Amino acid sequence: MASENSFLVLVHHRGSIKRKTRSGVKFTDKDPLCIIVSPTTSYDALVSSVLAKFGLEGVKRVKKFFYRIPTAVLHDTVKYDCFTIGSDEDLQVMYLCRRQFLEVRTPELLAKLVDVAVASPSFAVDLSGNVGDEVRYGEHLATELRCPTPAGVGEGLFDDPDDDDVESDMIADNSGDDLGTSDPRRATGGSISGTQQYPPHFSSFDLDAMRHDEHPGQPAGFGPRDTEGSADMTEFQVGQQFWDKDEALLSVKTYSICRRVQYKVVESDYRRYVGKCSEFGNGCIWLIRLSLRQRKGLWEVKQYNGPHICLATSISSDHRSLDYHVIAKFIMPMVRADASVNIKVLLNATAAHFGFRPTYRRVWMAKQKAVAIIYRDWDESYNELPSPEDLPCSSWGTAGRVPCLFSEAILDVLPCIEAFRHCKPLVSIDGTHLYGKYGGTLLVAIAQDGNSNILPVAFALVEGENAESWSFFLSHLRQHVTPQPGLLVISDRHNGIKAALEAPDGGWLPPAAYRAFCIWHVAANFALTFKGKDARRLLVNAAYAKTEVEFEYWFDILRSENPAMCEWANRIEYSLWTQYCDEGRRFGHMTTNISECVNSILKGVRNLPVWSLVKATYGRLAELFVRKGREAEAQLGTRQQFSQYLVKCIEANLKTARCFTVIVYDRDNSEYTVAETTPTGSFSLGSYRVSLASQTCDCGYFQALHFLCPHALACCAYSRLTWQPYVHEVYRLVPFSVSIGWDLHLQFRRVSGHRMTGLP
Repeated sequence: MASENSFLVLVHHRGSIKRKTRSGVKFTDKDPLCIIVSPTTSYDALVSSVLAKFGLEGVKRVKKFFYRIPTAVLHDTVKYDCFTIGSDEDLQVMYLCRRQFLEVRTPELLAKLVDVAVASPSFAVDLSGNVGDEVRYGEHLATELRCPTPAGVGEGLFDDPDDDDVESDMIADNSGDDLGTSDPRRATGGSISGTQQYPPHFSSFDLDAMRHDEHPGQPAGFGPRDTEGSADMTEFQVGQQFWDKDEALLSVKTYSICRRVQYKVVESDYRRYVGKCSEFGNGCIWLIRLSLRQRKGLWEVKQYNGPHICLATSISSDHRSLDYHVIAKFIMPMVRADASVNIKVLLNATAAHFGFRPTYRRVWMAKQKAVAIIYRDWDESYNELPSPEDLPCSSWGTAGRVPCLFSEAILDVLPCIEAFRHCKPLVSIDGTHLYGKYGGTLLVAIAQDGNSNILPVAFALVEGENAESWSFFLSHLRQHVTPQPGLLVISDRHNGIKAALEAPDGGWLPPAAYRAFCIWHVAANFALTFKGKDARRLLVNAAYAKTEVEFEYWFDILRSENPAMCEWANRIEYSLWTQYCDEGRRFGHMTTNISECVNSILKGVRNLPVWSLVKATYGRLAELFVRKGREAEAQLGTRQQFSQYLVKCIEANLKTARCFTVIVYDRDNSEYTVAETTPTGSFSLGSYRVSLASQTCDCGYFQALHFLCPHALACCAYSRLTWQPYVHEVYRLVPFSVSIGWDLHLQFRRVSGHRMTGLP
């Protein structure tokens, strides 16, 4: 059995290493092997496992592995390089990278195989088997020796992150079968008597270690693999019992899949179930009759004619009995381990395990059922959200609760609201899609403190990212969470956000609040019209410029490339996308990275039912507050006054300040002229005017970041002044640490409204 820390690894053995791709290094082999390892797996054990799965023990040996190592995450794109693994120490690098890069859940290896001198091998295959033996209809004898994972097992593991959005499509249930009439939490694949078998040529994708029996100690019935690895298919027996009808049907379907035969349902109700072979009457007599024993509450085989004596008339890549109920049982351990597992991965795993390839829609439905069993039913999850009368008296929102009826719900945590008062006066807002059964969108508002710690201040569950939803979220955010005057909102250029922020009664119009664009979204829109990375880089450099002189420097270069580029940029108000025109409101934040970061962290829970999503978010916030509270207490114990981030910046600026010459020209107003005597390696004006009284410098650094630049520090050193009074309050440690230690109280803001799409 695999431990909770076990994970999948894709192992390639063909193809080559392709470099200079969009993601860096890429393996060209499209037919990888999937194995399960854990952080305690040694290099020798990995080698043995790989050779065993390839069926090359004694024929080949592994000279070394090439690891597709993640090196950076840039705008949701993972960059890779190549790392050679040849020892236990090298293997630890892979385990460490998997913990550090949460975006890469499944590592990839390329095994370098070399020949081993062996005696002439011979392969013996038992050709005497008849119906029901190892060699069955539609199977080639070669597959008994070794069958690689079907093509595409690894496809989708490292696809573009946007591909995941497909999972949020609404897919109806048209299966029409009977499974699912009982309590889904009782769904199992086991019977009280009998065994199950798993064709050995499916073992190239080893998912047996992930199996989880809901009734430990009981035989697992007719599953795809016998729990003891039996090579013989066990037939049903009269008197064989099952916990409920769902389990009985699951065993019949799994039996049919493993036998590569079809059957049809003759009768099915709450008391009996009768199935016959599709060729019944044409030479095959297979029939099974199951009935409910009301006294015991168990289902029992009353009549059984078997085994099948018919032959398949054609070869099919799909099987009618491989419905989403059977698939849900199989993929349950994988979904339990990682609810964000890609549908393509589940589809290829199912195909490798059963030998038939189901449709994408069927696997999607199976995943939704598995999630509902593990994390509670999707519809019940909406009903479990607290009603207004269940909330603390401090909760706002007075609309009555209508079960299963609401259009939006806002989640905030009181300590986050209190902590925001000591953070930078800005919020980054963004929306991310939910991948569950009913879809939806999660809107987030994120702040940052003076130590570069990310602080979520509010979440909202809405039907979609539109003007109505953003208006709802931002109006309540302004009224109850972020009422501070002069607040800055950083976002993309979504029309719904624009409409909500420009609403006369929203409270977001200047001078009460201001808006700024994320420069990466602006640059992305720019790149749609003007191709070329150099032009985009020049636009970003101009946006980051802290002074008008530096801005014009980059803008002139951009104009020399193509005047139309500057005309495009001039259509956007400078205060919305440039740093030198924002009057210091950005605190250096030019992007929505802090909210994008939270979206990445919540990627796993976005696949869960709404109540599980809420609880998971609450739990992560509680963990965040406990951890940051301890860090703050430790810093206060050393009598620190300012955040570690500020201290590091001041230390770096003090080193640069030694390169300047200071001249006082107005001592009463603390104004100086600073000249650079040594090049600093960055854009330079040569001479700067510094005013400590107004906390300004010609370099723009002082105004933009609200702490002393190297020129201002040189002035303090020249006048023998301490630099602490010229630092913004957000960088002081004490107010921040006080807010961190508060208890958590979860609140919901909900309004009654139209039904969420897909709700009953």
